[in-house]
This record gives sequence, C-alpha cells and structure tokens, in this order.
Amino acid sequence: MNTTIDALKDRMALPAIAAPMFLVSGTDMVISACKNGVMGSFPGTNARTIDDLRTWFERINASLSERDAPCAFNMIAHSSYSRFDEELALVEEYQPGLVITALGGPHRVTEQVHGYGGLVFADVNSPSFARKAIDKGADGLVLVCAGAGGHTGEYAMLPFIAEVRQFFDGPLIVGGGIGTGQAVRAVESMGADFAYLGTRFLAAQETLISDPYRDMVRRSVMEDLIASRAITGALGLWMKASVNAAGLSLDDMQSNAKIDFSGDMHSGSKAWKTVWSAGQGVGQVQAPETVADIIDGLKAGYAKAVDRQKSGSRYLG
Repeated sequence: MNTTIDALKDRMALPAIAAPMFLVSGTDMVISACKNGVMGSFPGTNARTIDDLRTWFERINASLSERDAPCAFNMIAHSSYSRFDEELALVEEYQPGLVITALGGPHRVTEQVHGYGGLVFADVNSPSFARKAIDKGADGLVLVCAGAGGHTGEYAMLPFIAEVRQFFDGPLIVGGGIGTGQAVRAVESMGADFAYLGTRFLAAQETLISDPYRDMVRRSVMEDLIASRAITGALGLWMKASVNAAGLSLDDMQSNAKIDFSGDMHSGSKAWKTVWSAGQGVGQVQAPETVADIIDGLKAGYAKAVDRQKSGSRYLG
C-alpha cells in the first residue's frame, strides 16, 4: 500500500471530507459518505471501548471497496489520552490510508503509518502549529479556521491559507464554515486539496447524536453560538441553548478548563456530553436529510460553480 493525494482523489466524486466529529461520526455516516463519493472519517474516541473500535474498523473495511471513496481515521495525540497506544495498534492492523492527528504532535504516529504506506495529516489552528507539525513529520495539514465546529480556530480562512502557503507547498485540508458545493470549489480554487465539512453533516440521519441535539442544530443560526474553552480546555464553538439547558451561564463559559482526555470519554461526568457543539455553517442545516441527500446537494453546487468558472462568471453561486 502506498497512499498518495492523487490516489485518494481518484476515488472521490468531490474534493471533500465528512470531517470526524466527536460523539457524532459513526460507521453508518462514514460508510454512506464513502459510498457517495466523499471521504468519510471518524475519531477513535467515538467507539466507547477498544473492542468497539476494532468492530468499527472491521465493519467499515468489510463495507467498502476500491470503488468507494477512502476513509480517514482521526486520533487524539494529546499526552493525557489514555487509549492512544491501543488505538495506534489498531491503526497498524487495519491500515487506514489517511490518519489525522489532533491535539498533539503527528510524530507519535508517523513511523507506524508510514510503515504501511499511509499518510499522516495534523490538525492545526495557527501558522505556528502548522510549522511545528511539518517539523514533526506531517505529510499534510488540516487548517482548522475560524467558524469550524467542535475544536475551532481563531484565524480567518483566506489569510490562514495564504500564510501557510508561504512555507508549505504540500497537501492541505481546510475547514471552517464550509457547507455548500460552491464553497468546496472556492476552497479548492484557493489552493486547498480538500474541503473539511463537519456541521453540514451534523444533523444527518446517520449520525450518532440524539434527536433533541438534531432538532437544536436545525433551529440554530451562527449567532446562536458561543466560543469558549470552558468545556474541553481547547477553544470550541457551542450552542447557547445547550449551554443554558445544561445549567451553565454565559459567564461560566468564560473560564478555561484543563485539557484532559483521560478516562471514559463517553462518561456523563464529561461536560461535552450535555453541552453541544456546531460550527458557523449551522444556519445551512434546516431540513431532515440523509448523508446521500447532503452529498447530492454538494455535488450539484460544485458542478454549478465549475460551470460558472468556465463561462467566465464572476460568481460561483
């Protein structure tokens, strides 16, 4: 196995990835995305036990073929994450073509992933972290820009891409508020290899979230979000309605929690179980949809944008 960016793109209908969302992305979502031409991905943390994670890998591998879009695996590389070594052993066994590290250096996985011919990308939310990830052996970068859901970024997409391109000409995945096929094309035109879409898929029927969470997403717009480090210790975007429902005040959200990914990530004692996240593209999620429905809309918007560019139009929409 020797994964390349071109090899990944050749299997995809769109240069887009259904981003790995904590406690949201499961096997149904991943398989449906891949079957419909978009790279599916999931974080290892979403499988409650390591045995569950093995079952997830087995189901995904058995369900997909070379005719489908590839699948990416996202893993926490933070020193507090107690399941890291066990997850890395499964990565070596099941060999996902793309591994994306978050909240820690990619050097912790590069030897193993490169050993079977896979690629390692690193989540970064600043140019300085981008430089560090490259220095630590990342093959590519995921630029988490302002507006991204979950653990978000503070820097606007356009200058972030431009600054990183001053020192890195390798592959880029870019996320933050992307929710249409036209936006996928726009990001590609700015020099990204793939667009990262999380919130657009958040309320899809195949995700792991509860119906109340799904309903809240469909009712929300970007002004209903608050940025805070109070929940996980890392900056995230959270829906104010869920903050209130959890008995927290907006003043509580001004605190900074300690980053700690030890223990049971699914425990009810973890604040993120009751405070729900979304990105600034949340206002584009309004109706009940399947993953296939969403991807059909993305494909149509992308094709429209390409046609407009070819015709010399000033607008992609």
